[in-house]
Amino acid sequence: MTVKDDSFTDWKNREEIAESMIPMIGRLHRERDVTVLLHSRSLVNKSVVSILKTHRFARQIAGEELSVTDTLPFVQALTTLDLGPSQIDIGRLAEIYQADDRGLSVAEFTAEAVAGATGGNKIDRREPRDVVLYGFGRIGRLVARLLIEKAGSGNGLRLRAIVVRGGGDQDIIKRASLLRRDSIHGQFQGTITVDEAESAIIANGNTVKVIYANDPSEVDYTAYGINNAILIDNTGKWRDREGLSQHLRPGIDKVVLTAPGKGDVPNIVHGVNHDTIKPDEQILSCASCTTNAIVPPLKAMADEYGVLRGHVETVHSFTNDQNLLDNYHKADRRGRSAPLNMVITETGAASAVAKALPDLKAPITGSSIRVPVPDVSIAILSLRLGRETTREEVLDHLRDVSLTSPLKRQIDFTTAPDAVSSDFIGSRHSSIVDAGATKVDGDNAILYLWYDNEFGYSCQVVRVVQHVTGVEYPTYPAPAV
Repeated sequence: MTVKDDSFTDWKNREEIAESMIPMIGRLHRERDVTVLLHSRSLVNKSVVSILKTHRFARQIAGEELSVTDTLPFVQALTTLDLGPSQIDIGRLAEIYQADDRGLSVAEFTAEAVAGATGGNKIDRREPRDVVLYGFGRIGRLVARLLIEKAGSGNGLRLRAIVVRGGGDQDIIKRASLLRRDSIHGQFQGTITVDEAESAIIANGNTVKVIYANDPSEVDYTAYGINNAILIDNTGKWRDREGLSQHLRPGIDKVVLTAPGKGDVPNIVHGVNHDTIKPDEQILSCASCTTNAIVPPLKAMADEYGVLRGHVETVHSFTNDQNLLDNYHKADRRGRSAPLNMVITETGAASAVAKALPDLKAPITGSSIRVPVPDVSIAILSLRLGRETTREEVLDHLRDVSLTSPLKRQIDFTTAPDAVSSDFIGSRHSSIVDAGATKVDGDNAILYLWYDNEFGYSCQVVRVVQHVTGVEYPTYPAPAV
Protein backbone atom coordinates (compact mmCIF):
# COMPACT_ATOMS: atom_id res chain seq x y z
CA MET A 1 0.00 0.00 0.00
CA THR A 2 1.35 3.44 -0.90
CA VAL A 3 1.75 6.36 1.48
CA LYS A 4 -1.12 8.02 -0.37
CA ASP A 5 -3.36 5.03 0.27
CA ASP A 6 -2.30 4.97 3.94
CA SER A 7 -3.28 8.64 4.31
CA PHE A 8 -6.65 8.06 2.70
CA THR A 9 -7.36 5.00 4.86
CA ASP A 10 -6.42 6.97 7.98
CA TRP A 11 -8.75 9.80 6.91
CA LYS A 12 -11.67 7.40 6.39
CA ASN A 13 -11.05 5.83 9.80
CA ARG A 14 -11.06 9.24 11.47
CA GLU A 15 -14.26 10.15 9.62
CA GLU A 16 -15.92 7.04 11.03
CA ILE A 17 -14.83 7.91 14.55
CA ALA A 18 -16.05 11.52 14.19
CA GLU A 19 -19.40 10.22 12.91
CA SER A 20 -19.74 8.08 16.04
CA MET A 21 -19.17 11.16 18.21
CA ILE A 22 -22.01 13.21 16.72
CA PRO A 23 -25.01 11.37 18.28
CA MET A 24 -23.30 11.21 21.68
CA ILE A 25 -22.48 14.93 21.63
CA GLY A 26 -26.04 15.68 20.46
CA ARG A 27 -27.70 13.66 23.22
CA LEU A 28 -25.53 15.23 25.90
CA HIS A 29 -26.57 18.66 24.68
CA ARG A 30 -30.30 18.02 24.21
CA GLU A 31 -30.93 15.83 27.22
CA ARG A 32 -28.54 17.23 29.82
CA ASP A 33 -27.57 20.74 28.68
CA VAL A 34 -23.95 19.62 28.34
CA THR A 35 -21.90 21.37 25.66
CA VAL A 36 -18.88 19.39 24.50
CA LEU A 37 -15.95 21.64 23.59
CA LEU A 38 -12.55 21.06 22.07
CA HIS A 39 -10.18 23.77 23.27
CA SER A 40 -13.08 26.23 23.70
CA ARG A 41 -14.64 25.36 20.33
CA SER A 42 -18.09 23.82 20.54
CA LEU A 43 -18.61 20.45 18.83
CA VAL A 44 -22.40 20.65 19.08
CA ASN A 45 -24.20 20.42 15.72
CA LYS A 46 -20.90 20.15 13.88
CA SER A 47 -20.31 18.04 10.78
CA VAL A 48 -17.77 15.25 10.52
CA VAL A 49 -15.33 17.49 8.65
CA SER A 50 -15.82 20.34 11.14
CA ILE A 51 -15.00 18.01 14.03
CA LEU A 52 -11.84 16.81 12.29
CA LYS A 53 -10.77 20.38 11.44
CA THR A 54 -11.32 21.46 15.04
CA HIS A 55 -9.03 18.66 16.19
CA ARG A 56 -6.29 20.03 13.94
CA PHE A 57 -6.34 23.22 16.00
CA ALA A 58 -4.49 21.31 18.73
CA ARG A 59 -1.32 21.58 16.65
CA GLN A 60 -0.86 24.94 18.36
CA ILE A 61 -0.42 23.17 21.70
CA ALA A 62 2.17 20.50 21.02
CA GLY A 63 2.92 20.97 17.35
CA GLU A 64 0.90 17.93 16.35
CA GLU A 65 -2.74 17.23 15.60
CA LEU A 66 -4.99 15.88 18.33
CA SER A 67 -6.61 12.74 16.98
CA VAL A 68 -10.26 11.79 17.38
CA THR A 69 -8.97 8.44 18.56
CA ASP A 70 -7.60 10.29 21.59
CA THR A 71 -10.78 12.21 22.37
CA LEU A 72 -13.45 9.58 21.61
CA PRO A 73 -12.89 7.72 24.92
CA PHE A 74 -13.57 10.94 26.83
CA VAL A 75 -16.85 11.51 24.98
CA GLN A 76 -17.83 7.90 25.69
CA ALA A 77 -16.95 8.36 29.36
CA LEU A 78 -19.12 11.48 29.60
CA THR A 79 -22.17 9.57 28.37
CA THR A 80 -21.92 7.20 31.35
CA LEU A 81 -21.91 9.96 34.00
CA ASP A 82 -24.81 11.61 35.80
CA LEU A 83 -24.01 15.03 34.37
CA GLY A 84 -25.76 18.31 34.98
CA PRO A 85 -25.67 21.47 32.83
CA SER A 86 -22.06 22.28 32.02
CA GLN A 87 -19.44 22.82 29.34
CA ILE A 88 -16.81 20.10 29.11
CA ASP A 89 -13.61 20.55 27.13
CA ILE A 90 -12.43 17.15 25.88
CA GLY A 91 -9.30 18.73 24.39
CA ARG A 92 -8.21 19.91 27.81
CA LEU A 93 -9.20 16.57 29.34
CA ALA A 94 -6.99 14.73 26.83
CA GLU A 95 -4.10 17.15 27.38
CA ILE A 96 -4.20 16.91 31.19
CA TYR A 97 -4.71 13.14 31.10
CA GLN A 98 -1.56 12.67 29.01
CA ALA A 99 0.43 14.49 31.71
CA ASP A 100 -1.19 12.55 34.57
CA ASP A 101 1.02 9.74 35.89
CA ARG A 102 -1.36 8.09 38.37
CA GLY A 103 -2.34 5.27 36.03
CA LEU A 104 -6.05 6.11 36.05
CA SER A 105 -8.28 4.86 33.25
CA VAL A 106 -9.89 7.43 30.98
CA ALA A 107 -13.24 6.77 32.66
CA GLU A 108 -11.79 7.22 36.16
CA PHE A 109 -9.90 10.37 35.21
CA THR A 110 -12.93 11.91 33.46
CA ALA A 111 -15.23 11.21 36.39
CA GLU A 112 -12.76 12.93 38.72
CA ALA A 113 -12.15 15.91 36.41
CA VAL A 114 -15.87 16.71 35.98
CA ALA A 115 -17.00 15.74 39.47
CA GLY A 116 -18.30 19.28 40.04
CA ALA A 117 -20.95 18.68 37.37
CA THR A 118 -22.12 15.24 38.48
CA GLY A 119 -24.38 13.70 41.08
CA GLY A 120 -25.14 15.88 44.05
CA ASN A 121 -22.82 18.60 42.77
CA LYS A 122 -24.64 19.26 39.51
CA ILE A 123 -26.63 22.45 39.15
CA ASP A 124 -30.30 22.47 38.31
CA ARG A 125 -31.42 22.93 34.74
CA ARG A 126 -32.71 26.45 34.27
CA GLU A 127 -36.22 27.32 33.23
CA PRO A 128 -36.29 28.98 29.80
CA ARG A 129 -35.65 32.73 29.96
CA ASP A 130 -37.41 34.91 27.40
CA VAL A 131 -35.32 37.14 25.13
CA VAL A 132 -36.57 40.02 22.96
CA LEU A 133 -34.56 41.65 20.18
CA TYR A 134 -35.29 45.33 19.67
CA GLY A 135 -34.02 45.97 16.16
CA PHE A 136 -33.10 43.40 13.53
CA GLY A 137 -30.07 44.69 11.66
CA ARG A 138 -26.62 43.12 11.24
CA ILE A 139 -26.03 42.39 14.93
CA GLY A 140 -29.68 41.61 15.68
CA ARG A 141 -29.86 38.88 13.04
CA LEU A 142 -26.58 37.29 14.11
CA VAL A 143 -27.65 37.31 17.76
CA ALA A 144 -30.90 35.68 16.62
CA ARG A 145 -28.94 32.94 14.86
CA LEU A 146 -26.88 32.31 17.98
CA LEU A 147 -29.89 32.21 20.30
CA ILE A 148 -31.66 29.74 18.03
CA GLU A 149 -28.51 27.63 17.72
CA LYS A 150 -28.13 27.52 21.51
CA ALA A 151 -31.76 26.64 22.22
CA GLY A 152 -30.56 23.05 22.73
CA SER A 153 -32.88 21.16 25.04
CA GLY A 154 -35.26 24.10 25.29
CA ASN A 155 -33.79 25.26 28.58
CA GLY A 156 -31.69 28.40 28.87
CA LEU A 157 -32.42 31.32 26.54
CA ARG A 158 -35.48 31.40 24.32
CA LEU A 159 -35.91 34.04 21.62
CA ARG A 160 -39.55 35.06 21.83
CA ALA A 161 -39.92 38.25 19.82
CA ILE A 162 -38.33 40.79 17.51
CA VAL A 163 -39.47 44.42 17.59
CA VAL A 164 -39.09 46.40 14.36
CA ARG A 165 -40.63 49.33 12.58
CA GLY A 166 -43.17 48.44 9.91
CA GLY A 167 -41.69 48.25 6.43
CA GLY A 168 -44.67 47.81 4.13
CA ASP A 169 -45.89 44.82 2.14
CA GLN A 170 -44.23 41.46 2.77
CA ASP A 171 -42.15 43.00 5.55
CA ILE A 172 -41.97 39.80 7.59
CA ILE A 173 -41.11 37.71 4.53
CA LYS A 174 -38.22 40.02 3.69
CA ARG A 175 -36.93 40.01 7.25
CA ALA A 176 -37.12 36.20 7.34
CA SER A 177 -35.19 36.09 4.08
CA LEU A 178 -32.44 38.28 5.58
CA LEU A 179 -32.22 35.86 8.49
CA ARG A 180 -32.12 32.88 6.12
CA ARG A 181 -29.41 34.17 3.78
CA ASP A 182 -26.46 36.39 4.58
CA SER A 183 -23.92 37.56 2.02
CA ILE A 184 -21.09 37.39 4.56
CA HIS A 185 -22.03 34.70 7.04
CA GLY A 186 -23.79 32.32 4.68
CA GLN A 187 -26.95 30.31 4.99
CA PHE A 188 -28.84 29.89 8.26
CA GLN A 189 -28.13 26.43 9.63
CA GLY A 190 -31.63 25.01 9.73
CA THR A 191 -35.11 25.77 8.47
CA ILE A 192 -37.09 29.00 8.50
CA THR A 193 -40.78 29.41 7.71
CA VAL A 194 -43.11 32.38 8.02
CA ASP A 195 -46.59 32.50 9.54
CA GLU A 196 -47.93 35.80 8.18
CA ALA A 197 -51.29 35.42 9.90
CA GLU A 198 -49.61 35.18 13.31
CA SER A 199 -46.80 37.60 12.38
CA ALA A 200 -44.21 35.01 13.34
CA ILE A 201 -40.98 33.50 12.06
CA ILE A 202 -40.46 29.83 12.90
CA ALA A 203 -36.74 28.98 12.96
CA ASN A 204 -35.69 25.43 13.85
CA GLY A 205 -38.98 25.02 15.71
CA ASN A 206 -38.62 28.29 17.64
CA THR A 207 -41.65 30.53 17.13
CA VAL A 208 -40.48 34.15 17.16
CA LYS A 209 -43.14 36.85 17.14
CA VAL A 210 -42.46 39.89 14.95
CA ILE A 211 -43.87 42.97 16.71
CA TYR A 212 -44.21 46.25 14.84
CA ALA A 213 -43.69 49.43 16.87
CA ASN A 214 -42.10 52.84 16.42
CA ASP A 215 -41.40 53.35 20.10
CA PRO A 216 -40.94 51.16 23.21
CA SER A 217 -44.06 52.63 24.79
CA GLU A 218 -46.22 51.05 22.07
CA VAL A 219 -45.45 47.46 23.10
CA ASP A 220 -47.25 45.42 25.74
CA TYR A 221 -45.02 42.36 25.98
CA THR A 222 -47.27 40.54 28.42
CA ALA A 223 -49.94 40.45 25.72
CA TYR A 224 -47.63 38.04 23.86
CA GLY A 225 -47.00 35.88 26.91
CA ILE A 226 -43.53 37.37 27.41
CA ASN A 227 -42.42 37.75 31.02
CA ASN A 228 -39.21 38.50 32.93
CA ALA A 229 -37.45 38.90 29.58
CA ILE A 230 -34.02 40.21 28.62
CA LEU A 231 -34.37 42.84 25.90
CA ILE A 232 -31.36 43.30 23.61
CA ASP A 233 -31.41 46.75 21.98
CA ASN A 234 -29.58 46.52 18.66
CA THR A 235 -30.61 49.94 17.38
CA GLY A 236 -28.16 52.12 19.30
CA LYS A 237 -30.84 54.82 19.29
CA TRP A 238 -30.66 55.17 23.07
CA ARG A 239 -27.34 54.77 24.86
CA ASP A 240 -27.85 56.35 28.29
CA ARG A 241 -29.83 55.08 31.25
CA GLU A 242 -32.76 57.44 30.72
CA GLY A 243 -33.28 56.42 27.12
CA LEU A 244 -32.79 52.70 27.66
CA SER A 245 -35.14 52.75 30.66
CA GLN A 246 -38.01 53.18 28.21
CA HIS A 247 -37.69 49.44 27.53
CA LEU A 248 -38.36 48.53 31.16
CA ARG A 249 -42.04 47.81 30.74
CA PRO A 250 -44.23 44.94 31.95
CA GLY A 251 -42.63 41.74 30.66
CA ILE A 252 -39.10 43.19 30.42
CA ASP A 253 -36.70 42.71 33.35
CA LYS A 254 -33.32 43.76 31.94
CA VAL A 255 -31.95 45.68 28.96
CA VAL A 256 -28.67 44.91 27.18
CA LEU A 257 -27.31 47.43 24.66
CA THR A 258 -25.15 46.33 21.71
CA ALA A 259 -23.26 49.62 21.54
CA PRO A 260 -21.10 51.59 23.98
CA GLY A 261 -23.17 52.87 26.89
CA LYS A 262 -23.00 56.47 28.04
CA GLY A 263 -23.00 57.98 31.50
CA ASP A 264 -23.30 55.48 34.32
CA VAL A 265 -24.36 52.55 32.10
CA PRO A 266 -21.87 49.71 32.80
CA ASN A 267 -19.81 48.72 29.74
CA ILE A 268 -19.25 44.96 29.97
CA VAL A 269 -16.62 42.92 28.14
CA HIS A 270 -17.31 39.28 28.84
CA GLY A 271 -14.28 37.49 30.24
CA VAL A 272 -12.88 40.70 31.71
CA ASN A 273 -15.47 42.43 33.91
CA HIS A 274 -18.71 40.48 33.55
CA ASP A 275 -18.39 39.33 37.15
CA THR A 276 -18.82 42.95 38.29
CA ILE A 277 -22.45 43.07 37.11
CA LYS A 278 -24.68 43.67 40.12
CA PRO A 279 -27.61 41.25 40.42
CA ASP A 280 -30.09 44.14 40.53
CA GLU A 281 -28.58 45.98 37.53
CA GLN A 282 -31.29 46.33 34.90
CA ILE A 283 -29.42 48.24 32.21
CA LEU A 284 -25.99 47.46 30.81
CA SER A 285 -23.94 47.74 27.64
CA CYS A 286 -21.75 45.23 25.82
CA ALA A 287 -19.46 48.10 24.70
CA SER A 288 -18.24 48.07 21.09
CA CYS A 289 -16.78 45.36 18.89
CA THR A 290 -13.39 47.07 19.00
CA THR A 291 -13.47 47.43 22.80
CA ASN A 292 -14.19 43.70 23.01
CA ALA A 293 -11.26 43.05 20.66
CA ILE A 294 -8.61 45.03 22.53
CA VAL A 295 -9.56 44.77 26.21
CA PRO A 296 -8.97 41.00 26.70
CA PRO A 297 -5.43 40.98 25.21
CA LEU A 298 -4.71 44.28 26.93
CA LYS A 299 -5.64 42.68 30.26
CA ALA A 300 -3.53 39.62 29.43
CA MET A 301 -0.51 41.84 28.74
CA ALA A 302 -1.10 44.11 31.74
CA ASP A 303 -1.41 41.15 34.13
CA GLU A 304 1.88 39.65 32.95
CA TYR A 305 4.06 42.62 32.04
CA GLY A 306 2.35 45.77 33.23
CA VAL A 307 1.32 48.45 30.72
CA LEU A 308 2.52 52.05 31.02
CA ARG A 309 0.79 53.46 27.93
CA GLY A 310 -0.73 52.32 24.69
CA HIS A 311 -2.24 53.27 21.36
CA VAL A 312 -4.71 51.30 19.26
CA GLU A 313 -5.15 51.84 15.53
CA THR A 314 -8.09 49.94 14.08
CA VAL A 315 -8.37 49.09 10.42
CA HIS A 316 -12.11 48.55 10.40
CA SER A 317 -14.50 47.17 7.82
CA PHE A 318 -17.14 49.60 6.62
CA THR A 319 -20.57 49.61 8.23
CA ASN A 320 -24.14 50.65 7.44
CA ASP A 321 -23.44 54.00 9.08
CA GLN A 322 -21.46 54.99 5.98
CA ASN A 323 -22.69 55.87 2.51
CA LEU A 324 -22.40 53.58 -0.49
CA LEU A 325 -21.76 56.61 -2.70
CA ASP A 326 -20.71 60.15 -1.78
CA ASN A 327 -23.57 61.90 -0.04
CA TYR A 328 -24.29 64.11 2.95
CA HIS A 329 -23.36 62.64 6.35
CA LYS A 330 -23.40 64.40 9.70
CA ALA A 331 -19.90 63.07 10.48
CA ASP A 332 -16.71 64.24 8.82
CA ARG A 333 -15.46 61.97 6.00
CA ARG A 334 -18.08 59.23 6.55
CA GLY A 335 -20.16 60.74 3.77
CA ARG A 336 -17.60 59.57 1.21
CA SER A 337 -18.20 56.26 -0.56
CA ALA A 338 -17.45 53.38 1.83
CA PRO A 339 -16.62 50.71 -0.80
CA LEU A 340 -14.32 53.08 -2.71
CA ASN A 341 -12.26 54.75 0.00
CA MET A 342 -10.18 54.34 3.11
CA VAL A 343 -11.84 56.72 5.58
CA ILE A 344 -10.12 58.15 8.63
CA THR A 345 -12.53 58.32 11.55
CA GLU A 346 -12.60 58.15 15.32
CA THR A 347 -13.04 55.24 17.71
CA GLY A 348 -14.33 55.39 21.24
CA ALA A 349 -12.75 52.04 22.09
CA ALA A 350 -9.65 53.52 23.72
CA SER A 351 -11.63 55.71 26.11
CA ALA A 352 -13.96 52.78 26.85
CA VAL A 353 -11.04 50.77 28.22
CA ALA A 354 -11.27 52.68 31.49
CA LYS A 355 -14.79 51.38 32.10
CA ALA A 356 -13.85 47.75 31.49
CA LEU A 357 -10.40 47.90 33.13
CA PRO A 358 -10.66 50.56 35.86
CA ASP A 359 -7.47 49.31 37.56
CA LEU A 360 -5.42 49.99 34.44
CA LYS A 361 -4.11 53.52 34.91
CA ALA A 362 -2.10 53.61 31.68
CA PRO A 363 -3.29 56.20 29.12
CA ILE A 364 -4.67 54.50 25.98
CA THR A 365 -5.24 56.51 22.80
CA GLY A 366 -6.93 55.38 19.63
CA SER A 367 -7.98 56.14 16.07
CA SER A 368 -9.53 54.24 13.20
CA ILE A 369 -9.51 53.84 9.44
CA ARG A 370 -12.57 52.39 7.71
CA VAL A 371 -11.59 50.25 4.70
CA PRO A 372 -13.52 48.67 1.77
CA VAL A 373 -14.18 45.21 3.22
CA PRO A 374 -17.62 44.24 4.58
CA ASP A 375 -16.52 42.34 7.69
CA VAL A 376 -13.49 41.48 9.86
CA SER A 377 -11.24 44.22 11.18
CA ILE A 378 -7.79 44.36 12.73
CA ALA A 379 -6.66 46.30 15.78
CA ILE A 380 -2.97 47.21 15.99
CA LEU A 381 -2.24 47.55 19.69
CA SER A 382 1.06 49.31 20.47
CA LEU A 383 2.10 49.04 24.12
CA ARG A 384 4.84 50.37 26.37
CA LEU A 385 5.31 47.57 28.89
CA GLY A 386 6.33 47.70 32.53
CA ARG A 387 9.36 45.48 31.89
CA GLU A 388 11.47 44.26 29.01
CA THR A 389 10.64 40.97 27.36
CA THR A 390 11.11 39.04 24.12
CA ARG A 391 8.88 38.23 21.19
CA GLU A 392 9.06 34.52 22.00
CA GLU A 393 8.01 35.10 25.62
CA VAL A 394 5.05 37.27 24.59
CA LEU A 395 3.87 34.74 22.01
CA ASP A 396 4.18 31.85 24.47
CA HIS A 397 2.20 33.85 27.02
CA LEU A 398 -0.60 34.79 24.61
CA ARG A 399 -0.77 31.25 23.21
CA ASP A 400 -1.16 29.90 26.73
CA VAL A 401 -3.79 32.52 27.57
CA SER A 402 -5.76 31.51 24.47
CA LEU A 403 -5.73 27.84 25.46
CA THR A 404 -5.97 27.55 29.22
CA SER A 405 -6.92 30.86 30.85
CA PRO A 406 -10.32 32.35 31.74
CA LEU A 407 -9.87 34.49 28.59
CA LYS A 408 -9.70 31.52 26.22
CA ARG A 409 -13.20 32.21 24.86
CA GLN A 410 -12.19 35.79 24.07
CA ILE A 411 -8.64 35.39 22.75
CA ASP A 412 -7.70 33.12 19.87
CA PHE A 413 -4.25 32.62 18.40
CA THR A 414 -3.07 31.93 14.85
CA THR A 415 0.35 31.04 13.48
CA ALA A 416 -0.82 30.88 9.86
CA PRO A 417 1.76 32.83 7.82
CA ASP A 418 -0.69 33.65 5.01
CA ALA A 419 -3.77 34.59 7.07
CA VAL A 420 -5.93 37.43 5.74
CA SER A 421 -9.10 39.08 7.01
CA SER A 422 -11.65 36.82 5.32
CA ASP A 423 -10.13 33.79 7.08
CA PHE A 424 -11.66 35.03 10.34
CA ILE A 425 -15.27 35.46 9.20
CA GLY A 426 -17.36 33.52 11.69
CA SER A 427 -14.78 33.51 14.47
CA ARG A 428 -16.47 33.24 17.87
CA HIS A 429 -13.59 34.90 19.68
CA SER A 430 -13.52 38.63 20.28
CA SER A 431 -9.93 38.86 19.01
CA ILE A 432 -7.34 36.65 17.34
CA VAL A 433 -3.64 37.24 17.96
CA ASP A 434 -1.63 37.09 14.72
CA ALA A 435 1.64 35.51 15.88
CA GLY A 436 3.51 36.20 12.66
CA ALA A 437 2.85 39.94 12.79
CA THR A 438 3.67 40.40 16.48
CA LYS A 439 6.64 42.69 17.18
CA VAL A 440 8.52 43.07 20.47
CA ASP A 441 11.56 45.22 21.19
CA GLY A 442 12.54 45.46 24.83
CA ASP A 443 9.61 47.08 26.62
CA ASN A 444 7.70 47.86 23.42
CA ALA A 445 5.19 45.40 21.99
CA ILE A 446 2.92 45.67 18.96
CA LEU A 447 0.06 43.17 18.71
CA TYR A 448 -2.02 42.62 15.58
CA LEU A 449 -5.50 41.51 16.60
CA TRP A 450 -8.00 40.28 14.03
CA TYR A 451 -11.69 40.32 14.95
CA ASP A 452 -14.97 39.54 13.26
CA ASN A 453 -16.62 42.79 14.23
CA GLU A 454 -20.05 41.29 13.54
CA PHE A 455 -20.10 37.63 14.58
CA GLY A 456 -17.36 37.63 17.23
CA TYR A 457 -19.01 40.60 18.87
CA SER A 458 -22.44 38.95 18.71
CA CYS A 459 -20.98 35.95 20.54
CA GLN A 460 -19.77 38.27 23.29
CA VAL A 461 -23.25 39.79 23.56
CA VAL A 462 -24.83 36.35 23.97
CA ARG A 463 -22.25 35.43 26.63
CA VAL A 464 -23.18 38.51 28.64
CA VAL A 465 -26.88 37.65 28.34
CA GLN A 466 -26.17 34.07 29.42
CA HIS A 467 -24.28 35.37 32.45
CA VAL A 468 -26.95 37.80 33.66
CA THR A 469 -29.68 35.18 33.22
CA GLY A 470 -27.78 32.46 35.07
CA VAL A 471 -27.48 30.07 32.13
CA GLU A 472 -23.73 30.45 31.71
CA TYR A 473 -22.83 27.00 32.89
CA PRO A 474 -19.43 26.11 34.44
CA THR A 475 -16.60 24.72 32.32
CA TYR A 476 -14.59 21.60 33.13
CA PRO A 477 -11.70 21.22 33.54
CA ALA A 478 -11.66 24.67 35.10
CA PRO A 479 -9.48 27.22 33.26
CA ALA A 480 -6.09 27.96 34.77
CA VAL A 481 -6.12 31.19 36.77
